[in-house]
Amino acid sequence: MARLWAIAILSAALSGAGYVSTPAPQNLQQIQQQIDRGQTAEALRRLDALAATTPVPEGVHRLQGKAFYAADRFAEADTAFTAALAQNPKDLESTQMRGLTLFRLGKPGEAIPLLLAAHDWTPETRVDPSYVLALCYLDAHRYDDARHAFGAQYGFPPDSAAAYLLAARMLLRRDYLPVAQDFAQKALAIDPQLPLAHALLGEIALAGNHLDVAVAEFERERTRNPLDGAIYDRLGDAYSRAGNYQQALQSLQRAVILEPNVTAPFILLGKVLLKQEAPANAVMYLEHAVAMDPGNYMTHSLLGQAYRSLGRAEDASRETQTAQRLQAKSDPKLQNVK
Repeated sequence: MARLWAIAILSAALSGAGYVSTPAPQNLQQIQQQIDRGQTAEALRRLDALAATTPVPEGVHRLQGKAFYAADRFAEADTAFTAALAQNPKDLESTQMRGLTLFRLGKPGEAIPLLLAAHDWTPETRVDPSYVLALCYLDAHRYDDARHAFGAQYGFPPDSAAAYLLAARMLLRRDYLPVAQDFAQKALAIDPQLPLAHALLGEIALAGNHLDVAVAEFERERTRNPLDGAIYDRLGDAYSRAGNYQQALQSLQRAVILEPNVTAPFILLGKVLLKQEAPANAVMYLEHAVAMDPGNYMTHSLLGQAYRSLGRAEDASRETQTAQRLQAKSDPKLQNVK
């Protein structure tokens, strides 16, 4: 995931023995603005010229790294940030950026010391370093350290129920299901009344296709949060996957009453009704979902199926083509940050 990095104020003119006073900081600010606007090729051309001078003005290597990073050229970004830190080991922005770059290169172990050294926010920080540090810990399988880092990001005590539950959610996002389940259970052991703990255990069970466990956990959460539309949505999903379509319909209809502006339960209702061979009813919910979010390829795919079942071949073809186009645009690219 490419990110453009901006700064408000750059360092004052270089001083000290052997340093020249040009280019002025304003020139570097102009180059930074080019990077911010996505003009990385022109920015790199200007930076290459500055890097050829002796000595190289401070800030040039850092901007090279940021331009390379914005262009997804992470190996070159790492080289540039390394050069910036060789020139100024106290450059916090380059320290943070090299840590993030190493993470994007799939080297979390190497990124951790850098992110630890520059874990505080600076005026140039655009990504919470505690979050990236926590992701590095996850990928290095240092789960307790990750919990501490996630807790620090939200101001939670590191061994609190909230910190355990937050870490469990992030572990689920990275598909570390057994550890996620363990952390969520520890959160409940610390605070049996913790909101959303059973919901997260239900999500973990659903991800592992343990449908009976998922339903039981979602039902436990429902008794605690009876007006939470998201719980009815997840219950509907679990019941649907288990083939209990009548229970799924009941739960999903409750979800849309509580959350009429959320598309997910409308889509699931369409899917369940197609399973029940009720395409006319499915069309009603799916058309509503498309009107709310026309960019969801799954909705168009299901709507195409419903139209086809009703003999509306032209409409079915249009929706299928739209689904294929949207899916091609949303195909996941290789990313380290989740």
